[in-house]
Amino acid sequence: MITIDETMVIQIINILILIAVMNAVLYRPIRTILLKRQEKLDALQNDIQTFAENTKLRQEEIDVKLRDARNKAKEQLDSSKSEAQAAGNEQLTAVRQEVTASKTVQLDEIQKQFNEARDQLKGQIDGFASEMAGKILGRSV
Repeated sequence: MITIDETMVIQIINILILIAVMNAVLYRPIRTILLKRQEKLDALQNDIQTFAENTKLRQEEIDVKLRDARNKAKEQLDSSKSEAQAAGNEQLTAVRQEVTASKTVQLDEIQKQFNEARDQLKGQIDGFASEMAGKILGRSV
């Protein structure tokens, strides 16, 4: 059994003194170190969160700029295509006009040659007719 006497009071005082000394020598410095470490971890966590937010904002800016650049490049490509198409159509029209003019000149030249050949043959019709009649009839003129 436990008996309450003066040694028990001395042991309780001894334990209280030991707690006060341990608190001053061991527990307080450890708690201070742990508190400083936690503050550093919190600061680092805040820095990480700030960097993550900045990264997200930068990525959004890059995405917007990239989208704008793509749209601008597409517009420039479309305008270049339309300009090239217009230039091609102009050249095609010029070539068609040139071909039409050349065709007209050549048709006029052929018509002229045809008319000359017809006029020349009309002049020789009497000679051909006499010659053929002589051949058919067996006479020579």
